[in-house]
Parts: sequence; C-alpha cells; structure tokens
Amino acid sequence: MKNMLRRAQKENFAVMAINCFNLETMRTVIQAAESMSSPIIINILQDHLLRHGDPEIYSWLAAHLAKASTVDVALNMDHGRDADLLKAALDAGFTSVMADFSDMSLEDNIRATREIVEYAHERGATVEAELGGIGEACGHQTDNAMKTDPAIAERFARETGIDCLTVSYGSSHGTYPEGFIPPFDIERLKEIHTAVDIPLVLHGGSGSGRKNIEESVANGICKINVGCDFMNGCRDGLATALAEDPAINYFELIHGAEPAGQDAVRQYISWAGSEGKAA
Repeated sequence: MKNMLRRAQKENFAVMAINCFNLETMRTVIQAAESMSSPIIINILQDHLLRHGDPEIYSWLAAHLAKASTVDVALNMDHGRDADLLKAALDAGFTSVMADFSDMSLEDNIRATREIVEYAHERGATVEAELGGIGEACGHQTDNAMKTDPAIAERFARETGIDCLTVSYGSSHGTYPEGFIPPFDIERLKEIHTAVDIPLVLHGGSGSGRKNIEESVANGICKINVGCDFMNGCRDGLATALAEDPAINYFELIHGAEPAGQDAVRQYISWAGSEGKAA
C-alpha cells in the first residue's frame, strides 16, 4: 500500500479503500477497479475479521484475486485495536494494517503505534495510524474538539515512523441522514498537509459528496475509506433482485447484488481521480 500511496501523493490522486468481508465483496470491488484501470485497497475491519473469518483466510483470498487481477491490489486491516491481532494479520500476509490506538493518550498512542510500525516494517508491510477522533454519522458527529491538531500530527508522524496518517477534519463513520452533506474543514486539512509530509487518509468517505472528496484530494488526501455506500449499494442490489423475483436462487441473488456495489465503487474512483492510474 505504501507504494500506491506514494505514487498517489506524487501525482495528486487518491486510492480508494473499500470495506469488504467475504469473497463476493472482494471480487466485486476488484472488478470495479479493473473496469476503470484503478489501483484498489481491500479493507477488512477488525470486527469483520473476528466475526466472519480469520487473517489467513482473508490473506489467501486477496492474494488469489490479486494475482489474477489486471490492477494493483493491497490488503489492509482496518481499525485494528488489538496489537496481537494486528501482528497476526501481518504474519498471515496482509500488506498493510491500520493501528488505531486513537482512543489512548497521545503518549500511549505513539508508543503502541511505534511497536506495530517496527513489527510491520520488518516484514515489508505498511502501517496507517489515526490521530484525532472520527464520530458517527447518525450519532455524535465529528466536532471541532475531535479534529486533528496539525502540530501534534507532525510530531506523531515523526516519532512513530508511520507510512500514512488518518486525519479528522469533518467526516464521520456511517450513513448520514438523507440529504445531509458533512461540512469539511478544508483549512484544517491544508494546515495538516503543510505540517506532515506523508500521505494523508480520509475515513468516513461515504456520503461526503463529490466536492468534499475532490477538495480533500487536492489538499493531501491519498487514501479514501468507503464502507457504507458500498454495502448499501450491494443491499439495494439485493432488494431489487428480490423484488423482481422473490423466488430467486440464492446463488443468482448474490451475483445480482454485485453490479450495484460496483457502481458505488466506480463513482468514488472517479471522484478520487484514480481512474487510469493502474500500474
């Protein structure tokens, strides 16, 4: 993932990172990326890793799909809060992990993140970390107190040795109320971008809107996480297929959901500027 993001930083685009949890979602995302000749990152949430599989299964599936793909594919463990599980993912072959110790004190966050960085770099893997807080779209949305401090971001990046940094400047996780577009603090992002020289990451990309996405990419964002909009697209595809044929075979139903999920991924690839950027 580090090489992907370094190129994105140099050429001023962002790589989409889409939350997946099984073979079908991973395949759907990769095929969408292939259709637009875009590099892509498969995100596996820690919660999904614990509930739906294990590091070895996900690593094997991703490697198999990546080898057959016409675009670059990275596999990233998303929001890893358990150090042992982060290390297990790296040992299993994940090409990157997000060490999310953002709920700790700054000093503890630096210490815990640096430990994962040392472990990952010994294995040639990439580490993402988070500074600041990202709220919930239908709960406590991100407020000013949760946004990333540019001065602390510079210290955090320098002392941990991370490869990319998740920053908070207005996005929230989840699905926003209908018609709501979150106000992004682009000036805060510009300050962080000036202070930190590594690729920056936007979490909670779902529902952010084209303008926010494009302005974020123009000001240092090199990786954009999207989960809900992709999952909602797949869900809507399932609902449409069921409405058209309530007795549809389950195998056909699953495949029927994939085009709608791909449409959501392609939209974000277009906004992120990564179309045609496959190596």
